[in-house]
Amino acid sequence: MVTKSKLKLIKSLKRKKIREEHQLFIVEGYKSIRELLDAGLIAEDIFIVSGNHQLDDLEPNIISAKDMNILSNLKTAPGYLAVFNMIQNQELPTTGKIIALDDVKDPGNLGTIIRLADWFGIEHIVCSHETVDVYNSKSVQATMASLARVQIHYTNLKEYLSNAALPIFPAVMGGTSIYTEKLPEQGILVMGNESHGIREELVAMGTPISIPPYGKLQNTESLNVAMATSVILGEWLRSSSI
Repeated sequence: MVTKSKLKLIKSLKRKKIREEHQLFIVEGYKSIRELLDAGLIAEDIFIVSGNHQLDDLEPNIISAKDMNILSNLKTAPGYLAVFNMIQNQELPTTGKIIALDDVKDPGNLGTIIRLADWFGIEHIVCSHETVDVYNSKSVQATMASLARVQIHYTNLKEYLSNAALPIFPAVMGGTSIYTEKLPEQGILVMGNESHGIREELVAMGTPISIPPYGKLQNTESLNVAMATSVILGEWLRSSSI
């Protein structure tokens, strides 16, 4: 029997303050829950709607569809919900290929960038304190469990970049084309806010790069930050392996 107080706590995890206080976050959907469990993350509680059986081996709590809808952050509750302990991060990275995010606000963009990092084998993303919380429900869902394989750090980004020994490449409009700038094996790719880009003080710390437009009638102001990250990572991995 799941108590009302427990249901109330889980519902309150929609708020960042409560997530941080209890060091817990919510994951929904059978596949995401199973992948995070297989990756070694610890679930405090697992809930399923009566009639679902794919997590029966874990002896989940069975709740009503009404209660699941109350707990769910999705328009249509998938019928599987788990409460996980937050991941304990390692120290800030100093080597390898690193993504840095300056004030990225959209949780879907953050989640997609985490998936991209996982796809391209990048282990660390360093975020400014202004970047959206990785444990926001929309971010978590967008990661599709890549959250288990990519370390997400929050820090004073200006200070981190100032102390970095690696070359820094801020992605901006009008920078050197990624197809002519030889990107090194190791470095920090900085991606910025969806509306305002990267702070000028951070751009000044590195070599600005950009994705050149090829359209004849170029009316698009810029690419979505997640889309741009995908293009740059693909070229970075390709060029640094030659």
